[in-house]
Amino acid sequence: MRQFQFGPPKHTHLIATIIVLSAVTVSLTAALYNVFKAPVITVPVPLVLKPVIIQQIEKVKPIQPSASLPLRLKIPKIGVNAGLDYVGLTSTGAMGVPPGPSTAAWFQDGPRPGDIGSAVIDGHFGIWKGGIPSVFDNLYKLHKGDELMVEGENGVVITFIVSELRIYDQTQDASDIFSSTDGKAHLNLITCEGVWNRALQSFPSRLVVFADRQ
Repeated sequence: MRQFQFGPPKHTHLIATIIVLSAVTVSLTAALYNVFKAPVITVPVPLVLKPVIIQQIEKVKPIQPSASLPLRLKIPKIGVNAGLDYVGLTSTGAMGVPPGPSTAAWFQDGPRPGDIGSAVIDGHFGIWKGGIPSVFDNLYKLHKGDELMVEGENGVVITFIVSELRIYDQTQDASDIFSSTDGKAHLNLITCEGVWNRALQSFPSRLVVFADRQ
């Protein structure tokens, strides 16, 4: 299974990295299926983002986290109540993705949701075999002011407020998804975006939802 192909920093205090995006590959979206009646791809292909790391990431011991380990992501506006898988970097410098359509994945090499810095969660978008929808199919419906909630291992719920939605193309610097310098806690959600390219079996862009701790 392919993964998000970009190399995020291990912590917001790491040196800046420059990330060049390439095509985003996922299973065919429900939107395209409903509008264009295109056939549903029976074998799901997860998101792909291929980077070029201009500077080598320093290996810095992360600061001791204070927030509990995240267990669930809840987005009331779009009916999301999903368990969280934990992913890191693959051998090719890729951020892992959840193994199925129904869960999201927290990048465990970065901050925990609620700690200072930018916690990152990714998830699939599109129809899987058997007509199963993906967890972030309706992420684009969020607006500034909507709530995201992360439930921790001890039942504590941390709330984040959406500040903006941003679409990244293949050539944009995306280092701001994984880093912040304002001393606050953020949560950023990633999925795919754009017009489905049947020949390449991919989408050209990705959608990122930026949120700040309440």
